[in-house]
Amino acid sequence: MTTLDEVHALTHAGSLLSPRGEIVAPYDLEVAHADAAGFSALPASILNADREPFDPDYARARRVHLVNAFGVTLGDSIIGLAALFAVKRLYPHLRFTIYRPARAPRHVQRLYELAAPRAGDVVELPVPLASLPAGELTIDIGNQLFWPRFASMPMIDFFLWAMGVAPSGIAAGDKRNRWLADVPLNAIDSAPYALFCPDASTPVRSIPASMRGRIVARLADETGLPVMGFGAVDHPRYRDIAPLCTNTDDFLAWIGHARYLVTADTAALHIGAGFDIPTTAFFTTIPASMRARDYANCVAVEFGLPHLRGIHASARPADLDALERAYREYDWRAMPFARDVSWTTPGLSAPCLPETSAGGHTAPQPSR
Repeated sequence: MTTLDEVHALTHAGSLLSPRGEIVAPYDLEVAHADAAGFSALPASILNADREPFDPDYARARRVHLVNAFGVTLGDSIIGLAALFAVKRLYPHLRFTIYRPARAPRHVQRLYELAAPRAGDVVELPVPLASLPAGELTIDIGNQLFWPRFASMPMIDFFLWAMGVAPSGIAAGDKRNRWLADVPLNAIDSAPYALFCPDASTPVRSIPASMRGRIVARLADETGLPVMGFGAVDHPRYRDIAPLCTNTDDFLAWIGHARYLVTADTAALHIGAGFDIPTTAFFTTIPASMRARDYANCVAVEFGLPHLRGIHASARPADLDALERAYREYDWRAMPFARDVSWTTPGLSAPCLPETSAGGHTAPQPSR
């Protein structure tokens, strides 16, 4: 078994085997600043679609072990769990054990706690390789950020493929994170509201601060609702609820009870899709089709910034200047909305109007 050097261990397309025979998440080594020398890839008995495609016999399996699934961010985990539940709908008898990085952020681990009653058992890594039962289906999905297909496939398709399932065999409705609808939501003490989530995981995917007031005004005028959101925005119909949202349960509740969602945060987008919240989403460095293709009640504003395409993170001044210019030059009168959301009377339910497929409302490419 080939031993990986430290750089290749941390960027390996899969989980690792320690010199002591334990399955380890590269993420845990990285955040702990631990020595990553002496680790190797997992043995071929543990399936890994990046190494070699496979066709598992789920019909005959009873328990499936998913090693290092489904990443360490909230959005990736929501979609990964949607893939798991899609497989469970095809094979209701299956039980899953999900092995997770022990050092993943607490707010992400909470999501698995909420899903666990239906998703299966959740076990923290590391675990001894010898503890995995022989003869049971075991699939490695670790470190997916470094799998080539993660950057070239819609994320839900990637996770299905990584589990050995043809994405084309799964209905679009089963790719919309609807498993979230079974998670009990905290009550929200508020009149009906629209929700604004301007901050993504990186500045280059976030809405520039200078443009937030304009978007809040557009959202309030279109919906007739007060706007709640995360972060300061100077607008008379806006309230910053960040102090009221301190954990994953709160975040799910504020999105799940919203009448409309405008977001640059893809985690909020995925949650909104799970609760069928009509949504306008903003995309800068990744095509909308890679994240929102199956979301029937979502429309997208996709900015033409080809020099930023594919960037996972950036706070470079030149990149943020280009981003702000794109937002400034956009015609906000043309900002699309998923459906008629004119609710002005407290307590009224949203009308059940025909859904529209997620689509890119492409903003003009800025001059440079």
